Amino acid sequence: MSLKNKTLFVTGASRGIGLAIALRAARDGANVVVAAKTAEPHPKLPGTIHTAAAEIEAAGGKALPIVVDVRDEASVEAAVAAAVEQFGGIDICVNNASAIQLTGTLQTDMKRYDLMHQVNGRGTFLVSKACLPHLLKAENPHVLALSPPLDLSPHWFGPHVAYTVAKYNMSLFMLGMAAEFQGRVAFNALWPRTTIATSAVKYALGGDAMMNASRSPDILADAAHAIFEKDAKTFTGRFLIDDTFLYDEGVRDFEPYRMVPGSTLMPDFFVPADSQPPPGVKL
Repeated sequence: MSLKNKTLFVTGASRGIGLAIALRAARDGANVVVAAKTAEPHPKLPGTIHTAAAEIEAAGGKALPIVVDVRDEASVEAAVAAAVEQFGGIDICVNNASAIQLTGTLQTDMKRYDLMHQVNGRGTFLVSKACLPHLLKAENPHVLALSPPLDLSPHWFGPHVAYTVAKYNMSLFMLGMAAEFQGRVAFNALWPRTTIATSAVKYALGGDAMMNASRSPDILADAAHAIFEKDAKTFTGRFLIDDTFLYDEGVRDFEPYRMVPGSTLMPDFFVPADSQPPPGVKL
């Protein structure tokens, strides 16, 4: 199957994982709505909605760059309306936009708490809700969140409870909506086994050393593409780890995803203890 002429609404698509997913779809000839907040160059973070759109079109797709605040209902609804006017509908919704701060309770100010919960939880619910009337008309509609399995082990909560709860909200919405729209729209969550070389990892987790211990966003892009090829009526309500899912899809060589050949990879948060790497894969 191919995503040719399919329309993807991707939040946070100006860089990182969102852009990688968009570019993978563009190579099929897909239409991509670049729904992100960065219109002007950021002093630290690479990419804007306009540079992302140029990359998407160079890869073979069509792009519609729109400044979107996923927290704001009017902003999201206007972007969805523009997408439908431009491309005639929406086939796939990707909830990639996310906010992070890895602090304990006493170190988490309420402004940052609100940002994480509004972007991660409210944003995922709002964007999914706004896209749904159009997804319900699509041939094989998928909603995907870049969010973790719902592992309630206390050690995932203790060090940064506000972030963990905000991030798990995304997964809870996928779980609930998968049940609500069973047989009509697929809702799944995808999460990396290792850290991914993105700006968030570089600036929030550990700089260049962490980037060198990470995989490329391409692993998530390839996994997302494989998810979108699945039958939406039956492939839903899943919490998928990127390399395990790709192994099940026939991938055997994961070395090209490693940012630095031979490097030791850093495990990501929220991967359940009983989830082991695919056969032959060494972190």
